[in-house]
Amino acid sequence: MPVTSKPVNRGAPVPAAVDPIARVAVDVPLAHLDRPFDYQVTEADSANCVPGCRVRVRFAGRLVDGFVLERAGTTNHVGTLSYLAKVVSAEPVLAPEIATLARAVADRWAGSLADVVRLAVPPRHAATEKRVAARSGPVPESVVAPAGSLRQRYEGGSSFLTALADGRAPRAVWAALPGTEWPGEIAEMVVAATASGSAPGSPGGALVIVPDARDVERVAAAVPGALALQAEAGPAERYRRFLAVRRGEARIVVGTRAAVYAPVAGLNLIVVWDDGDDLHAEPRSPYAHARDVALLRAHQQRAALVIGGHAVTAESAQLLQSGWARPLVASRAVVRELAPRVVVAGDDTERERDPGAASARLPSLAWRQAKEALREGPVLVQVPRRGYVGGLACGRCRTPARCAACGGPLALASSHAVPACRWCGRPHAATGCAVCGAHELRALAVGERRTAEEIGRALPGVAVRTSGGDHVLASVPDEPAVVVATPGAEPVVEGAGYAAVLLLDGWGLLGRADLRAGEEALRRWMNAAALAVPRAPVVVMADPNPAPVQALVRWDPVGHATRELGERAELRFPPADRFASIEAEPPVLQAFCELLALPPSAELLGPVPAGDQARERMLARVPRADGSALAAALHAAMSTRSARKDDGALRVQLDPLTIL
Repeated sequence: MPVTSKPVNRGAPVPAAVDPIARVAVDVPLAHLDRPFDYQVTEADSANCVPGCRVRVRFAGRLVDGFVLERAGTTNHVGTLSYLAKVVSAEPVLAPEIATLARAVADRWAGSLADVVRLAVPPRHAATEKRVAARSGPVPESVVAPAGSLRQRYEGGSSFLTALADGRAPRAVWAALPGTEWPGEIAEMVVAATASGSAPGSPGGALVIVPDARDVERVAAAVPGALALQAEAGPAERYRRFLAVRRGEARIVVGTRAAVYAPVAGLNLIVVWDDGDDLHAEPRSPYAHARDVALLRAHQQRAALVIGGHAVTAESAQLLQSGWARPLVASRAVVRELAPRVVVAGDDTERERDPGAASARLPSLAWRQAKEALREGPVLVQVPRRGYVGGLACGRCRTPARCAACGGPLALASSHAVPACRWCGRPHAATGCAVCGAHELRALAVGERRTAEEIGRALPGVAVRTSGGDHVLASVPDEPAVVVATPGAEPVVEGAGYAAVLLLDGWGLLGRADLRAGEEALRRWMNAAALAVPRAPVVVMADPNPAPVQALVRWDPVGHATRELGERAELRFPPADRFASIEAEPPVLQAFCELLALPPSAELLGPVPAGDQARERMLARVPRADGSALAAALHAAMSTRSARKDDGALRVQLDPLTIL
């Protein structure tokens, strides 16, 4: 319908002659306001008010930020439309395809468009925007990668790269080989995908998503012409790089989870590395996982997608099972050639040789392998926990030592420290055990610093380095030394690999009360073992019978993921079914559940205590086919709640990593 305007007065705004309506995504994350709003555009602002630009609008009596989604000639609004308060910048930072993706992400995870756009578009840095003149920079020429191994070592690798070069958008789950430079293999994929773009004579674009800044640096160094897009660069530099991507001046982007929204021009390929790492899961609403956002984007933009890692997740196995993706794996002969020699310290052979192998933290097998390997190069020791001693217990009856004030676990920060509570920090003098009265304490959970101290005493004259927490090493020299690291903080060896790898406290990883405990243990072990030279010894301190241990011995990540998926499907666990976690104080939770109009297939589980005893958690489960209906029901209930201005904090999360 035509726009209704006030009578024209001297000095009154003049509506734009062409497309006087701007549809604006307002930065208001309330569920009941999750829709575009129409505003009038003045003739003076018309040239700068382009789709994707930032604006300021008056909303509910206050000025708020927003993005123009489109210009139009008519509106369905009945009544008088307000004018845009200000066009902040004519820079079209919100690309149309990213706006479409953000809407799909919000709908799938029961979130709001404003929350997703806040993740997709970095905050404006005005000085940087003014320094960089608005221009179409030179389109980068095709790049040439160093010779790689995808064609020779992986079954179907040659045809996969050919499909990428032909623009046929193949989809693959890639089980990366150990003992190889996976960044170089990603470079092969990127070069093949960017050889030709959507427009004749222009290169295509590629996007590589990795867990952390260290991986960004490794991939950016291996991929010619890559631009690193990450928060660690700082606000000004990050925004400058974002503008370079938005303007088509950089077509190959490497970054962490938020970079999955990078507006890469002519996108032909998306690679997600190590999708099992929880760093890929967004901790802010709507809590979408980078792998799943990449799936949506690849489908919308008809781009190729590769989900890779040394380990394979159940979610990736589901893509293989459905036929949506194909496996990119090596033959067993190649795996046997490059995989390490995995030995389980608790198997029958080692028990006969060393009766204490099953219970010792560092049995004789581990010491023997470490001493022999130190003649050749560095040895990696992976410890699941950070710090010194993360848990204490009675030395006689093994009762965990607890804080008298809050009930938290007691820990030691160093060999000279007194026991202190990990929750409230209160120090505790020596007191008798509440059960048996004994005064001696023993370590329950040993961290990497205590482990390094013990190894240093046992191997005098050998350099011992630690990597974990706030002190993470990117690399170590190829010389004899022991490197004690926590999972994810293992440094690479410069120009080579580790001569041996020791994986400590396997029982702790496998014994966690978590649905993904086995999958996560295998992922951590494989990532560490993959840093060793081919056929190097890897000793894992664990029971030999669990499936993750056997998968590590055989180096069979796809087989383990397929088995894990089958077991979860039988129990209706993710990813076979979709779950929603609803967490709040009991009255708030009950009121919200009364608003829910769930699909008939839905099943409510709970409530149960949610860590904090003042809050409870309810789980909603539906078959995967009804996931969209579940998301819509949750969003509708949140809309009603926000419209009524109900009190109380509420956390709603679809597809949470942890459901137990």
